[in-house]
Amino acid sequence: MASLSSLPGNRFNAGLGSPVAASAFPAALSSAPLGTAPLASAPLASVPLATSVTDALGRVPIVRLNRLHPTCNQHDLYLKLESCNPGGSIKEKNAAYLVHQAEQSGQLRPGGTIVESSSGNFGIGLAIVGATRGYRVLIVIDAKTSPTIRRMLQAYGAELVEVPLEAADAHGSMQVARMQRAQELERTLPGAWYPAQHTNPQNVEAHSLWTAQEIAAAFPVGPDAIVVGVSTAGQLTGISRYFQQHSPKTRIIGVDVAGSAILGTPRHAYKMTGLGLSFIPPNYDPQVLDAAYSVSDALAFSVCHALAQREGMLLGASTGAIVAAALADVQRFTQPQTYLLLNPDRGDRYLETVYDADWLKQHHLTILQDQDLVQAINHLQPVPLDLVRRAAQ
Repeated sequence: MASLSSLPGNRFNAGLGSPVAASAFPAALSSAPLGTAPLASAPLASVPLATSVTDALGRVPIVRLNRLHPTCNQHDLYLKLESCNPGGSIKEKNAAYLVHQAEQSGQLRPGGTIVESSSGNFGIGLAIVGATRGYRVLIVIDAKTSPTIRRMLQAYGAELVEVPLEAADAHGSMQVARMQRAQELERTLPGAWYPAQHTNPQNVEAHSLWTAQEIAAAFPVGPDAIVVGVSTAGQLTGISRYFQQHSPKTRIIGVDVAGSAILGTPRHAYKMTGLGLSFIPPNYDPQVLDAAYSVSDALAFSVCHALAQREGMLLGASTGAIVAAALADVQRFTQPQTYLLLNPDRGDRYLETVYDADWLKQHHLTILQDQDLVQAINHLQPVPLDLVRRAAQ
């Protein structure tokens, strides 16, 4: 496992860039409470006008799960569909926030270049923001980056820099190699700025000031639990920081893919993108977790298929893991619970992988259905928190 001090881009400290007021950035923070169903007779003028695509971020629906699993009849599980952001993912929020902060601090100036290591969504978010602000955008990718993501990045005008397969570590991860390449580009290109999503503490601010407040607006007394993918830990830490202060009763449940280093479970290769790291991200604090789940590719992808076929929602790979963990966890309670699940992205960018029968067969992944899927979810157990905390030491 890479040490934190050796990680490329780990040059930030808590004092770099002060949080902006919620009313100042973004405009969506001062909008009416989100997540409530609009009246069918509501006038069209009630839809807020956005001055740019970034001002439309965060205005997403929150939808109840009804048919996916028998436990949906007893408990209320709501998916916050960050997939409905303009570019299809939650990462557009921290992309917009980090660019804004870099402009304010002078790190990013007109005519500059944004450089980032990304397997998909954050790179797309930066490409979107770069297009609206006139920046050149270079995204460092690797062989795991799907053709769809590559085409999406290029459609937004981003330039791709690919790290070769031989740069992979012993477990097949290319994350550190990508980060090293991004750091090198920032050092050698005039006017370049590297957000370093994996190590930048302002990722936490973005979700504490933004996503957490959207959840609080939809659930005035706070949900019983919030289920979040760990990933770079910006969402997890930002949301937990807000709810520890404003709704301490709300449990925080972290989800990762089996094979990742973060939760202390055995390392091995995995096909998931959007979850999983080969190191412990600096923004991650296991002490905020009330429960943690490690979900296999096969189970996560099976839930994705079931969400599409039983709930009418075509969502991304990590959402399958998050939903599986929530369904397993809520069964620990006999009294009705209200869970908020964070859906990070859309499923259309996974049509050539998670939703492609030939790709699944090639990678020996079987999609579970009906009672087999229900049983697999029911058998999913949390990772012991003492193991999770030891792994982060």
